[in-house]
Amino acid sequence: MLQKFDERNRDLIVNVNGRLLHRDEAGVSPFDSAVQGGDAVWEGLRLYDGRIFRLVEHLDRLRDSARALAFASIPAHEEIIAEIRRTLAANRMRDGVHIRLTLTRGVKATSGMDPRLNVSGPTLIVLAEFKPPVYGQHGLTLVTSSLRRFPPDCLDPKIHHNNLLQSILAKVEANAAGADDAVMLDLRGFVAETNATNLFLVRRGVVSTPRAVACPEGITRAAVLELCRAHGVPFEVGDLSLADFYRADEVFCTGTMGELAPVARIDGRTVGDSGAWPVTRRLSGLFAELTRTTGYRVMD
Repeated sequence: MLQKFDERNRDLIVNVNGRLLHRDEAGVSPFDSAVQGGDAVWEGLRLYDGRIFRLVEHLDRLRDSARALAFASIPAHEEIIAEIRRTLAANRMRDGVHIRLTLTRGVKATSGMDPRLNVSGPTLIVLAEFKPPVYGQHGLTLVTSSLRRFPPDCLDPKIHHNNLLQSILAKVEANAAGADDAVMLDLRGFVAETNATNLFLVRRGVVSTPRAVACPEGITRAAVLELCRAHGVPFEVGDLSLADFYRADEVFCTGTMGELAPVARIDGRTVGDSGAWPVTRRLSGLFAELTRTTGYRVMD
């Protein structure tokens, strides 16, 4: 699974602190906190027919993450939404769009990690691309990474920060193994998530997902749990081992970039009756209906 360049994105307009620039001209200062130390927070949004799914929840998480990192200044939701609208209008976008929001601590007077060196900020980047869900429905192949996800006492996953080296190194391992993505465990040996998505399993009709202890509180994850509750699908949240996933009837992953995607193989094992995925397909249909009928209107 490798994303490909979309010709529609060749002349993208990118928004950097309110400046609308061609993708080849957009940039940030080498003294920006994101460049200096990955000192930034981010969100991925998806645009459906002029509406952004769970926009307020995403912006709440962005603000909460910035507060946890003690940012001196955080733009109001209304300010960020205005810049999203300007970016989408400049690119004539309405549907099938993924938006990457990045908020950095800002620009430093000189290089160094000390936040007291910051003299301006924050830096807000709005990057919108034409991008359909990246995984498809063919069934993903996963392998277990040797890297472990941090628990809250190391680096709390509730902070949706830009330092993604754990995920990148796990993805390197997945690539080397010829897999689509990597399963990542916590320090106790329980499954946390993949390098890019939350994970669910289905066994005997019950949907289960790991606790949000060593993985982010995913927006799509929360939506799936709400759909289970609303439509009478039994579900549980708890500690799940690799063996639980190996013996599952179905496994699927969730995220804004890929929505719901079934998993066909984990560590060389075929998951259940691979290709059937009845619960996954039902939840995918309910999720599609949810994104079709709800969302925050940003484009007329």
